[in-house]
Amino acid sequence: MGAGISASLGGPTTQSNPTQEPEDREQPQLHIITAIVTLAISTAFVAVCAEYMVDSINDLTDRGGLSKTFVGLILLPIVGNAAEHATAVTVAVKDKMDLAIGVAVGSSMQIALLIIPFVVVLGWILGNNEMNLDFDGFQIAVLFVAVLLVNYLIQDGKSHWLEGVLLMTLYLIIAVAAWYYPPAPELSSEGG
Repeated sequence: MGAGISASLGGPTTQSNPTQEPEDREQPQLHIITAIVTLAISTAFVAVCAEYMVDSINDLTDRGGLSKTFVGLILLPIVGNAAEHATAVTVAVKDKMDLAIGVAVGSSMQIALLIIPFVVVLGWILGNNEMNLDFDGFQIAVLFVAVLLVNYLIQDGKSHWLEGVLLMTLYLIIAVAAWYYPPAPELSSEGG
């Protein structure tokens, strides 16, 4: 129908679709064996470092004056996700914002939808009933506000510097709230 109308008006009979130039494919810089060996060594190194870090949390909260809520909500995610933060920043600098948002949001979704439920079920299988999905009001409110803001900011698929400032401000607000949030009785140490 469109071709008939354009032919009757004297216009071209084919539609022109602007084609996108193909992106330059990045060539791998490592051989597959080298990449696997590097990944295995770095995984072992990260596992040893993570074990030392987890062992030091009780000393940090007992002697350092930090609550376990603050350490769990603020310090551990910063340290534990440092590689993902670096990857997100690197690809954002290369103007690949969809990949940067995918790395940042995908990691959080993976932990919330897979890791936490898996660890809880694994704990039940092993007879450890201390870890459950019984969150208190503060944790639910923080999760709700964070999910609501992130969803609002990424639904249009575009990025703006002000959105980054909003997310950093939200993180700062959560950090201040976690700093002053009183520890739960079952999480506090025996001395107080």
